[in-house]
Amino acid sequence: MTVSLTDVTIRYGSLLAVDSVTAEFPLGAVGLLGRNGAGKSSILKALLGLVRPASGSLRILDLSPLARGAEIRRRVGYMPEHDCHISGLNGYETVLLAAQLTGLPRLDAARRAHEVLYLVGLGEQRYRFVAGYSAGMRQKVKLACALVHDPELLFLDEPTNGLDPRGRLEMLGLVRLLETDFAKSVVLSSHILQDVENVCHSVVLLEQGRLLTAGPLAELTRSTLRVFEMECTGVEHDVEPALRQSGLSAVECVGGGRYRLTVPSGLPMSRVFAAVRQASGTVRELVEHRRTLEEVFLGALRSAGEEA
Repeated sequence: MTVSLTDVTIRYGSLLAVDSVTAEFPLGAVGLLGRNGAGKSSILKALLGLVRPASGSLRILDLSPLARGAEIRRRVGYMPEHDCHISGLNGYETVLLAAQLTGLPRLDAARRAHEVLYLVGLGEQRYRFVAGYSAGMRQKVKLACALVHDPELLFLDEPTNGLDPRGRLEMLGLVRLLETDFAKSVVLSSHILQDVENVCHSVVLLEQGRLLTAGPLAELTRSTLRVFEMECTGVEHDVEPALRQSGLSAVECVGGGRYRLTVPSGLPMSRVFAAVRQASGTVRELVEHRRTLEEVFLGALRSAGEEA
């Protein structure tokens, strides 16, 4: 695990931002998902030692944020949600300063600054003032600052915030590249379900400071029923009666030779193929249906509302 939280509560005066959250973040890309105000940024700041929890304990890379803050910041890169550039600096100077603040010698810091600016796509604009950058370029320079000291773990707080569709795809592509090609672990904090679904393998889902659900995305999106989408070709007879007689719980024709099948647990799929052959057809495609992350989120919200 890169991060673990145990009964963490965070308060700002009388405001309860995070309420007794217990969760673990495995290696790889993990989505910290929730609507605005769910407590995502507060958790990241607490892990970095910038906010002190009212109660509970945190571990990050097997270190305590309160005891080893400097060591954590050496091994972790942080991309904040809001703009934080220093007025009067260009892109190169901004990333160079970030590198030097991590303790890199000036020559190493300069080399790394050039490398990460090219990596994020700002090589040609690195000598322009950051104040004149577009929203997408400002997001990229923040990512470069988070990367410049080659950390093991990246905290990215709303990295696609304010980006147009093309910029959003570019940013998500960079995040995916960092995990797959550079073996970085990433905690992607976002309120955009599709961003998390496109990049992450696991998710921690928050709502109003409370944990709704957490786990591998593949498990969370697995349907409670065995539902398949099937496409048939060459069918000479009505295939639905044969499918229903094969023991399926439900058969729905969605048009164009496609069917949605609800298969009881334990029923062999050979029955489905036999039913299609009985209609002189061929199964061209058979894909198990999975829930979307939106369905998982809404289901978790309903469950939380029912418990309340």
